[in-house]
Amino acid sequence: MLKDFKEFVMKGNVVDMAVGIVIGTAFGTIVKSLVSDLLMPPIGLLLGNVDFSNLFAVLKEGAMVGPYASLADAQKAGAVTINYGLFINSIIGFLIVAFAIFMLIRSINKMRREEEAPAAPETKECPFCFSAIPVKAVRCPNCTSSLS
Repeated sequence: MLKDFKEFVMKGNVVDMAVGIVIGTAFGTIVKSLVSDLLMPPIGLLLGNVDFSNLFAVLKEGAMVGPYASLADAQKAGAVTINYGLFINSIIGFLIVAFAIFMLIRSINKMRREEEAPAAPETKECPFCFSAIPVKAVRCPNCTSSLS
C-alpha cells in the first residue's frame, strides 16, 4: 500500500496539481490585496467616499445600541450584521481572478495552436505521373517530365 501511495504522489499530475494549488493560493492573496488596497478605494471615491467593506445591515442590535460607524464597531458591540459590502469586494476579487485565469488559459491555448500548426509539406505530386516527388524538384525522377 505504501508503494502504491508513493507512486500516486509522485505522478506528474499530482505534483503539478499541488504546485498549482500553492501558486493559486499566493495569486489569490495578491488579487485580494489588489482589490482591497488598489481598486476599491478609487471606486469608493467615485461613488462618494463609499467604503464597500463597511457596508452592512444590522439584523439585531448589540450590547451597545447603534448607529455604528463601521463594521468593526458593530461587531465589537455584538451586533448581528449582513456584510454585503464584503460580499461585493469578494465578487470583484473573483471577477478579477477569473479574468486573469481566462487570459492565461487563452494565451496557453494560442501557443498550443501555434505548436500544432501543420508543418510545410516536403513532397508534392507530379502532375503527369501522380507520384510523390520532393517539393524543390524541377524534374520528375519517375517520368522525367519538366515541372517548371
